[in-house]
Order: sequence, then C-alpha cells, then structure tokens
Amino acid sequence: MAKPLMIALPKGRIQEESMALLEKIGWGCPEMFSGSRKLIFTRDDLQVSFMTVRATDVPTYVHHGAADIGICGKDTLEETRYDLCEPLDLGFGVCDVVVAEPAGFSERVPGYNGTVVATKFVNIAERFFAAKGVDVELIKLYGSIELAPLVGLSGRIVDIVETGETLRQNGLIIKEKIFTSSCRVVVNRTSMKTKFDRIQQLIEQLRAMIVSNAPTG
Repeated sequence: MAKPLMIALPKGRIQEESMALLEKIGWGCPEMFSGSRKLIFTRDDLQVSFMTVRATDVPTYVHHGAADIGICGKDTLEETRYDLCEPLDLGFGVCDVVVAEPAGFSERVPGYNGTVVATKFVNIAERFFAAKGVDVELIKLYGSIELAPLVGLSGRIVDIVETGETLRQNGLIIKEKIFTSSCRVVVNRTSMKTKFDRIQQLIEQLRAMIVSNAPTG
C-alpha cells in the first residue's frame, strides 16, 4: 500500500479554515475536531494523513519531507525562506506585513537609519531595510510586538496587521506596508515529483473550489 499523503496544518484558525475548504472537496477529517489530543489524523479511505503543528513549523516539516504538503501564511514562508513549491494561494488569512510606529514618531525621526525595530519577523525586516540601504537595530520578540515602542524598547516595529485595531488602540500607525500575506499551499519538491498525480489532483480540486466560491460581478 502506498504511503499516505501527509499534510501539515497550523493549529488554530488557519487549520479550521483549511479543513473547511478540504471538507468541501471530500477531504475533510472530523476526528481533528473531536477533542482528541492526537497530533496525526489519518483517513485510510483517502490514504491521507494530517498533522497539526505550530504555524512557524509548517515550512520546516515540508522542506525536510516529514510532510508532503503544508498550508501556512506567506509571512511565514518569507520568514523561513525554504525552497518549496508554492502552487496555490488559498485567499484567506489575509493580512499586511507593515512597519508601524507611534503617532508623530516620523516627525521626530523621519528616516530609518539608526532606529531600533522590534519584530518577530527578523529575516523579513532585515531584507526590507537592507534593500533600502539603511542600518537599523533589530530586536527579536515573540509576544505582543506593539508593546515594544510603548515602553521604549524600540522606536518602530515590523508586524502583521489585519484590521489595524490593535495598532489604533495602542497609539500606533502604519508607516509603510512591506507586503500582503495570505494562506498558501506549499509542497515538498521531491514529493511534487514522486507523488505528482495525487498532489496535482488535490491542488486542482482546491483551485476549482476557490474559483467557484469567488464573488462575481
């Protein structure tokens, strides 16, 4: 029997939205939402397994071949920078990766040179500022990035923004958008060759479902 196709999904909202889409094409897995503490769920009839991992780990599992396919945000892909196939934008989980600052900060410090920037996206930030030819100090954080400029840890931040409400409530504004992120399907390059037919079938079914659900007019 062929080895099951392994799909890595991030815990939380992206997992729920991904499985809702997979359910529509007959690839659902109700056991994932049964309250079980299992980390791998298998549908023997489809010869497919799902693993649940941290969002930031999805590209790692796919890159090293522990998973054939993964679903994660473009922000995570840009931060990890693994060499993966990226055949499909699922169109949900949309957010902007931005540079933000306290209101009025640019009036005092108009440029980026010499400023301290807090972020969980160190690699994205490093490439962004390097492309501008400016020198900043980057501080890696894992929690609420918006807190850093409020307590004087940094002058600016690089973070993801959906509605911007958290920024507004903390007196921060967007200075510049770096790029827009959304959830993508990523595939291990070896798996794309050795399991091409099954993977391509899944991608085409997902693409057709996305197109059929797209608003018209």
